[in-house]
Amino acid sequence: MTPGTVAAKRRSGIALAFVTALVSGVAVYVNGFGVRAWREIGVSTTVYTTAKNVVAALALLGLASVAARRHQGRLSIRDVPRQARPWLIAIGLIGGAIAFVLFFEGLARASSTQAALIHKSLFIWVAVLAVPLLGERMNGWHLGAFGLLVAGQVVIAGGLTDLSLGSGEMMILAATSLWSVEVVMAKHVLGTVSPLTVGVARMGIGSLALVAWVLVSGGLAGVSALSASHWGWIVLTGGTLTAYVATWYAALTRAQAVDVTAVLVVGAVVTALLTFGIDGSGLPSLVGLGLLGAGAAAAAAAARAAGKRTGAPPSSVAA
Repeated sequence: MTPGTVAAKRRSGIALAFVTALVSGVAVYVNGFGVRAWREIGVSTTVYTTAKNVVAALALLGLASVAARRHQGRLSIRDVPRQARPWLIAIGLIGGAIAFVLFFEGLARASSTQAALIHKSLFIWVAVLAVPLLGERMNGWHLGAFGLLVAGQVVIAGGLTDLSLGSGEMMILAATSLWSVEVVMAKHVLGTVSPLTVGVARMGIGSLALVAWVLVSGGLAGVSALSASHWGWIVLTGGTLTAYVATWYAALTRAQAVDVTAVLVVGAVVTALLTFGIDGSGLPSLVGLGLLGAGAAAAAAAARAAGKRTGAPPSSVAA
């Protein structure tokens, strides 16, 4: 692959990452309404998450089936390379199930500000793993982008003086760490498996594990009181999750993991603008939002600079 082709591919990946950030920002805003609606009748957040994840899994399976019919006739597990199957199972269990349970259980115990700050540190953990394991390259633009993104999040959170690591925060940190591992594993298999197939594995296997968890933990209390409007929220949020996963893996196929995860942070700006414009709530620090936007722009510049100077980076996990 020529340097020019690599650069063009990375540009399309970064563009898709911005689309994913937009979808993420909308999803966070919409999920707030869905979670509140389900909580009002006593249904746990884990059950809500499981339901919308099942919707996303089914939607992605439908999209993958349509794509398969266009290319090879039908969707089949036999079309997935044998060496990729254990990775897909791990992606589903780690990224699609365990991390979700840890995150939402932790969210119920931690403050929302601290939870957001910890979760948005995903790009840092991905960089720590992706450079040695995937051979991804970083430059001065990356360091500048990371500095701006961290500064923006700290400003929005109001500083680090009140940051504590209780049980809830530790669970969210563990979930974020697991999602960073999932990103690296996904980047590894995306060299031989299509983004939609990886998405189906992540949400399908993860949903099965979540359903099993809900049944074992007895979390179905209050489900009988669900109305059509409650299920409407599930369809809506499941749809945004479908769009998120599809565009996220498509971006990850084309660009470095360190770049797309950095750009993803700009979703916080989208959520803040929606909350301000629709709900009339006060905006977080404009300085903080500006720093996040500048950090995302710097991350895009970093991807362009890296793409111009180098060929395609290695995409295999070190043994």
